[in-house]
Amino acid sequence: MADLELTSPAFDDGERIPHEHGYQAGNTSPPLRIRNVPEATKSLVLVVDDPDAEKPAGKIWDHWVVWNIDPETAEIPAGTVPEGATEGHNDFGEVGWGGPNPPDREHTYRFLLYALDERLDLPRGASKEDVYDAASGHMVGKAELTGTYPRN
Repeated sequence: MADLELTSPAFDDGERIPHEHGYQAGNTSPPLRIRNVPEATKSLVLVVDDPDAEKPAGKIWDHWVVWNIDPETAEIPAGTVPEGATEGHNDFGEVGWGGPNPPDREHTYRFLLYALDERLDLPRGASKEDVYDAASGHMVGKAELTGTYPRN
């Protein structure tokens, strides 16, 4: 079976994320496509973060944390959350998507998709760390998509 795959019709891996998805622009999540979900998958987790923020912000900045995505999900349209999924806190202090907003230069953003062999019992607004702790030992697949975004 092929490896879990995450792509976007809005940008290719390693390319620029369209302006409208930025925090100070439209602040909508980009459309995503999911392929080759492992058979043992009971739920998917999506984390979007910015490792380039570690120097200016002192940490990897979390932009979106979503869990309990149905493994049958093939597409996540722009600006939507899959039905039945739960969103966590981002580092803007909000629940949901917080788009790219680099403070110092162009940053590279990671869209990390994890296939789990269980659903997570976490409340809305949980942190990325809570999700990673709950998912520990349950990952059956992983995919990564990256995109860049310039400083505003």
